[in-house]
Amino acid sequence: MSLDAIDRRLLNVLQRKGRMSNADLSEAVNLSPSACHRRVQRLESEGFIRDYVALLDPRKIGLPTTVFVEITLQGQADEVLDAFEKAVARIPDVLECHLMAGTADYILKVVAENTDDFARIHRQHLSRLPGVAQMQSSFALRTVFRTTALPV
Repeated sequence: MSLDAIDRRLLNVLQRKGRMSNADLSEAVNLSPSACHRRVQRLESEGFIRDYVALLDPRKIGLPTTVFVEITLQGQADEVLDAFEKAVARIPDVLECHLMAGTADYILKVVAENTDDFARIHRQHLSRLPGVAQMQSSFALRTVFRTTALPV
């Protein structure tokens, strides 16, 4: 399925205000409520809309520290990559893990209470990941902006 202009408007609005009522959404995209509801259902069933979530403020819940960790593995064999990916997915403090092209094999986005908490995460989890040859951590000093909205 391809996206038309109305689908794109729906997705843009829903990415920013996912709890909006169908009536408000239909008004925002200038569509009847029934047509709006059908389109949203279609976007959900075809996988354009994966899920609805609540985005939490990391500072308010006590996790203001963001650390980006570059990881280089000992090798690139499928079993090494698979073992690493399965293990890192079990660490609750890791929000994102990306297989990279470039100098590092993976980059992780980790949240922590502070530097002491990150040291605990590093000691208890990151240092025990399988296949790791090298690890480099960079602390974010300030988040300039953050969004989950994709440009549609």
